[in-house]
Amino acid sequence: MPVRHRLSALGVACLMTLAPASARAQDYLRGLSPEAIANLIASAQPDTPVPLTVANRTITELRAGILGRSSTDRAAAAAALITAIAADGQRHVATSRELATAAVISVDGRDMFAIVPADTNELLGESVAGKSAAAVNRLQLALDELAESRRPQLLLWGVAQAVAMTVLFAVVLLLLVRVNRGATAAVTRATERQLARLISGEELVRRTNILRYVQRSISLVLLLLAIGVGYLWFTFVLRRFPYTRPWGESMRALLIDRVSAFGQNALAYLPDLFTVVLILFAARLLVRLLHLVFVNVEEQRVTLLGVYPETAATTRKLLTALLWVFALVVAYPYLPGSNTDAFKGVSVFVGLMISLGSSGLINQVMSGFTLTYSRALRRGDYVRVGDVEGTVTHIGTLSTKLETPRREEITIPNAVMVSQRVTNYSRHGAAGVFMPTKVTIGYDAPWRKVEALLLSAAAATDGVRQEPPPMVFQTALQDFYVEYTLLVCLTEQARRALIFDRLHANIQDCFNESGVQIMSPHYERDPDASKTVPKAKWYA
Repeated sequence: MPVRHRLSALGVACLMTLAPASARAQDYLRGLSPEAIANLIASAQPDTPVPLTVANRTITELRAGILGRSSTDRAAAAAALITAIAADGQRHVATSRELATAAVISVDGRDMFAIVPADTNELLGESVAGKSAAAVNRLQLALDELAESRRPQLLLWGVAQAVAMTVLFAVVLLLLVRVNRGATAAVTRATERQLARLISGEELVRRTNILRYVQRSISLVLLLLAIGVGYLWFTFVLRRFPYTRPWGESMRALLIDRVSAFGQNALAYLPDLFTVVLILFAARLLVRLLHLVFVNVEEQRVTLLGVYPETAATTRKLLTALLWVFALVVAYPYLPGSNTDAFKGVSVFVGLMISLGSSGLINQVMSGFTLTYSRALRRGDYVRVGDVEGTVTHIGTLSTKLETPRREEITIPNAVMVSQRVTNYSRHGAAGVFMPTKVTIGYDAPWRKVEALLLSAAAATDGVRQEPPPMVFQTALQDFYVEYTLLVCLTEQARRALIFDRLHANIQDCFNESGVQIMSPHYERDPDASKTVPKAKWYA
């Protein structure tokens, strides 16, 4: 290669690779033909993108290697050269000029680095001219900040501003704390007065927790306000100093961008949100209509085919749930963010959790539907489930509650209710449900007399209905005695234990008065004397 071309190549290499170029090399560079310069620029090869950073500011991004020098070397050499030039603390001016298809960035007329076409990102629509103009603006700002950082009076002024803003921030926080206390007390008093008009009793007001929710709402609003003020204070302090100023500007830009994006998204979603509101409004209207119809059916003011008063409440809840699910399905495509992968992932996760955890729940719910729509029992019925007797107080979706005669509350899962035999003593209570009690009497007692004594005892017992009348059956002829069964109808099934207590006492009195011996428990031979209690000894 001729000497002229070697020196020209050296000048271009020094320029493109950011190595300090001698005046002679730059002179030869200016003397190169445009074709030679274009060929050297075209020799640039794509490399790893590396940001060129000066004074904590990103000037540009170099994406090409030239004449064996990587993009990393180019960025490091350019940053070192610019920092060395700005070390004198004076103000310097950044400019750019075209060099064939490239752009050369200079400081006070001295070339620092070049931007070639291979440094641009075509996917982002970058051009050499646009990228060089932006690099000049950022470089000028970095040079001014480097000069500012070497002027103590400007740094002291920044410290004074930061201290003043910190004091102001502390005062604002103190005011917010006092406002929180004052506003909480004022709102609490106002809420108590308003609740006192609507709800009687201070204890009930306290248990509603409304005051606590109001206080927490005020504290939450003031906390968000304090966070906002703290964000503004922090960005202000960062922007007082040259080195941290880029961070403060990025934080402010981030806040502005987020608020702007939120506002634009909110405006874009307004039509869809309006559609969602209409769907929910229509669903709410239908739910209120269903509530009105089924409440009237439950209170037997309206009759619907296939709907009974005892199943109306469950049917209303079931239709309401189905209606809201249908409304949610219709409104789903209009919800903000419904088409994002995050929203879809959360939906799949929630569906999976419901599927895995609802097997036992669905069993209880379906058992509850079976109990309700089979009309096996209703609230107020006196029933026997397994070995438990009591009055039905609640038939829920998951369980049924019974209150025993001893005022115990028994909760039975609906799946257990369906698998057990349920005896309802109240379903035909108006016609009369016969309840049995048994007694065994020896063969030496006339059966007619025994029947008369049992009927007499039933007639003397409060709580035993006379219509339909009590009945006596000889249900077994055992080896030593006859088994008699007395069937009676009770006025109140819930008092069955108390009524049978008095009935058994009256049976003993009647049999003792008549000298008829009750043969229970079993015996092996006739006693020497009759085992009866004379009336004179009843109260011994």
